[in-house]
Amino acid sequence: MIAQHPERDQILLENVLSALGNPLRLRIVRALADGGEQSCGVILDGVSKSTLTHHWKVLRDSGVIWQRPSGRENLLSLRDADLESRFPGLLPSVLAATGPG
Repeated sequence: MIAQHPERDQILLENVLSALGNPLRLRIVRALADGGEQSCGVILDGVSKSTLTHHWKVLRDSGVIWQRPSGRENLLSLRDADLESRFPGLLPSVLAATGPG
């Protein structure tokens, strides 16, 4: 079962910045930045499932991504509208400043 996602007004800047401060999570966000949902199994190669599961949880709990069950996998997407509403320009600025992952 997937834990509840935080409501838009519950997304805290310190949690978002902490989540984005990890290089692997930043790569995940960059991969999701093109828009749409992606299967959790196709975003990054060469990373163990348990490691990815941990990073999905951190991103989800901080309010950076949506995670939705679909069959045997989860579909992931960025909460870009929520992040833009809470912290205008933050995500594009972080992605631009950190360059291609």
